[in-house]
Amino acid sequence: MRFLSRLSALLATAMLLSACEGQDAAPLDQQLYVWQRQWTPAHEPALKDSRSDFSTLRVLALQAFPGAGWSRARIDAALLQSDGRPLIAVIRLDGQLPTLDQQQVTAQILQLIADWQGQGVVLAGVEIDHDAGNARLAAYARFLSHLRATLPATLPLSITALPAWLDSPQLPALLATVDSSVLQVHAVSDPRRGLFDPQQAQRWARAWSRVSTRPFYLALPAYGVALLPDATGAPLVESEVTLERGGERRELRADPLQLSRLAKTLRAERPAHLAGLIWFRLPLANDRRAWSLTTLRAVARGDALASDVRLSFSESAGLYDIRLSNPGNLDSPWPAQLIVKARGCEGADALAGYSLQQGADLLTFTRLREGRLPAGGQRAIGWARCAHIDQGGSHVDP
Repeated sequence: MRFLSRLSALLATAMLLSACEGQDAAPLDQQLYVWQRQWTPAHEPALKDSRSDFSTLRVLALQAFPGAGWSRARIDAALLQSDGRPLIAVIRLDGQLPTLDQQQVTAQILQLIADWQGQGVVLAGVEIDHDAGNARLAAYARFLSHLRATLPATLPLSITALPAWLDSPQLPALLATVDSSVLQVHAVSDPRRGLFDPQQAQRWARAWSRVSTRPFYLALPAYGVALLPDATGAPLVESEVTLERGGERRELRADPLQLSRLAKTLRAERPAHLAGLIWFRLPLANDRRAWSLTTLRAVARGDALASDVRLSFSESAGLYDIRLSNPGNLDSPWPAQLIVKARGCEGADALAGYSLQQGADLLTFTRLREGRLPAGGQRAIGWARCAHIDQGGSHVDP
């Protein structure tokens, strides 16, 4: 009987340890930034298709810039209300503002909350996005303490945070003023290093976990930018809004494969206090620089990633429409070259982005500029009027 009692105790202990391990291995919370200043009909399907994979929406609500003053994002309140997910309003206070007027900023935020609530939007929190320099962190902490005391006690307050703050002795006091922080680990600080460095992001996350005693999140990129030279040759960043200026654009993109590996590492070796990942930004169908939602969902889930670019043809009375499709879950660059085996062609042409060279029995489409074929998407590249096209003999060169 003693043996059975000891065996039962050992089994119970083993089950308890197994349950604890299962809890430790729980997936990271996945959230989304909704960062469009002007909402469009494209938001409705994007929100609907993102609902099963992302728990919370952090929505750009209000901005203040030097000289330009205050501006609100034009949200669809009814759509947010029907979405039903927890909603955090993000207030962007530009880092170049000379000072933060406590009374004015607080009044703007309280008015925003009242107006949104009047439209039926229930808030689960407020986030302040302010890229303060290290020399101003003490003043920023005082502002946050004032704001925290003014906001309803039931409304959590969070901030967007910069890795550079790790060098400041003011950081612990700053983090003590808020309920959570969002560490932003993507930016164009040096064009030679690209938009995102996964090893650096991991180091920053672990360093942040040693300073923060409260939950924190990582803001991760799911987008690309273009760099343009300004009058002095320094880079200007073009993202979701096109800049009205000429010059060659250098595209930088966050690599989904890199981000997928980082997310898996963070799940397996989770830094203390890391509560989840927040992806920037909700992709709309017409957002040419954001990842497709298919790719973003696959990365968030930890799925294996693969693109599958194919040629497809539709024919009517000898006229063939030639298209590219990508039924995979990973966005793909446009292929460099496409070879179509055809005979008896009376005419053919390429569409924007490709040129055509027509031979006796081959149509060769060559890429003229960079482009992206989203996962699950398709794109017409040309047409041909031919007696026959050999679909099996046609192929795509990366």
